[in-house]
Amino acid sequence: MDDLEIIRFSLYLMLSGHGFKAHLTSNGSDAIESYIKAKDSGQPFDAVIMDLNIPAGMGGKETIKKLLEIDPEVRAIVLSGNLDDPAMTNYREYGFKGALHKPYVENELIQTLYEIIQ
Repeated sequence: MDDLEIIRFSLYLMLSGHGFKAHLTSNGSDAIESYIKAKDSGQPFDAVIMDLNIPAGMGGKETIKKLLEIDPEVRAIVLSGNLDDPAMTNYREYGFKGALHKPYVENELIQTLYEIIQ
């Protein structure tokens, strides 16, 4: 989940290049709806990657709260360029399993993803 199309596209390329399937959304509401649909279809997402701040919608903090209500076992990685936000420095307290600071490199993303899904 990221509001910027270029970020979503680059995430898609990174993930698909490592054999992951990716479902892209631009805001928290769509991410929650997609998560529920995948879970209800019997093909739940292994992980969720979300931007902390979405200017025109629900960002990462609000989205993870709702996802945890739906699925307390949700595995989510939060992304942000704002290093001072408490959700980045204390990401586990917010319910995230991992955090990456923008800009990140592909290997960091893939390593963090593997760590939280195992």
